[in-house]
Amino acid sequence: MAPQSQPQSSSNPPQPLSFPPSHFAKLAPRSYLHAHLSSPNGRRPSGRLPHESRKPQINTGSLTHCHGSAVVRAGDTAVVCGIRAEILNTSDVVDYRPLTKQSELEARYGGASTFSNAAVGENKSLARTEDAEELAHLNLLVPNVELSTGCSPSYLPGSPPSTEAQSLSHRVLTLLHSSQLLSMDDLRIWYQPPSSSRPTTSTPQPPPPDETTTSAEPTSMSLDVPDDTTPEDSEDTQKPEVKAYWTLHITLLVLSLSGPPFATIWTALLAALRNTRLPRAWWDADRQSVLCSPLVSEFTPLSLNRLPIAASFGVFDAEKDGAGLVSQSPEGQATKSNAQRKWVLADIDGFEEGCCEEELIVVVREKEEGGEGGMEILRIEKYGGGVVGRDGIRDVVALVEDRWREVREIIEGER
Repeated sequence: MAPQSQPQSSSNPPQPLSFPPSHFAKLAPRSYLHAHLSSPNGRRPSGRLPHESRKPQINTGSLTHCHGSAVVRAGDTAVVCGIRAEILNTSDVVDYRPLTKQSELEARYGGASTFSNAAVGENKSLARTEDAEELAHLNLLVPNVELSTGCSPSYLPGSPPSTEAQSLSHRVLTLLHSSQLLSMDDLRIWYQPPSSSRPTTSTPQPPPPDETTTSAEPTSMSLDVPDDTTPEDSEDTQKPEVKAYWTLHITLLVLSLSGPPFATIWTALLAALRNTRLPRAWWDADRQSVLCSPLVSEFTPLSLNRLPIAASFGVFDAEKDGAGLVSQSPEGQATKSNAQRKWVLADIDGFEEGCCEEELIVVVREKEEGGEGGMEILRIEKYGGGVVGRDGIRDVVALVEDRWREVREIIEGER
């Protein structure tokens, strides 16, 4: 009887079961992120170092039917901002107190002869504070953040405004007011009433800067009449008064969402404001309405006060839920590595957001002329956890200063 043949053993050992990295990221996201941060190069799954942010790509003037617009993309987050300016007549404001008396103007602007914050000297800070209060009182800034655009599976198109969208709109509005970014001089529409003095004893006044002169005659002249005017006659000269304001309706559409969107939303808003041009407007006493010049050459930009830049951070704690790497000790017991297990990550994306327990939003801007140092902290928002203390916040602020310079150069280059 012939002996049975033995099965031949394979020369190649069986291959272990393996998965692509994307599968590991879904099965164990925290361990996957920790493995990247603990690697020798210390890079995140996106290839960035912990302190590196996504460089924004900015395109301004994309919307032709807006007074200002911008499209900003940072990684997989994309935001479109459009600004439309509408006229608000003072007659439509409830309990409006007109600025007509010279004493009120001098009290507000420190006795300046012109109604410009550039001429208020030492009272610039006070004037900006009162400008912010007037902006808030009249509701001249109306931001609206829209997330129901299909930007992520959590925000489907056609859904009602979510709680997060309303929260983002409120945070944008409060930062606009607290940063004193805009000047009321750009939003006021003035009117110079004609003098009520006798024409034979008074000198005609030139038209205000907001009105055009169609006549070819000189704008001012002197009449050879006896100087018999009295103080009562000189008081008949009417003071300039505000007849209307520009109201800025700011629409922010989040087209794609990956990570906390506030920093990208704020960058899009700044770029759109830098791109905004308002037409020259004046009050027509005959029509009792505001007229605007159609000439593009007469459109004027907004004067922004020290661009405040926002930056977001996430704190990853590998010790939570046992996400730390496990190694075998010489005694055979499993022990955790003594390597770093807490990181502060700049500009986290959607994957890292789900792994971070703590988030920070820091807003900084340049100090005023004459101030000590380069930057000042305008706002710090902190959500969840207590990993980052005072020392950690100082390190974060240093990173935000570098971010401020980078974003400012990009925004100013797109103007």
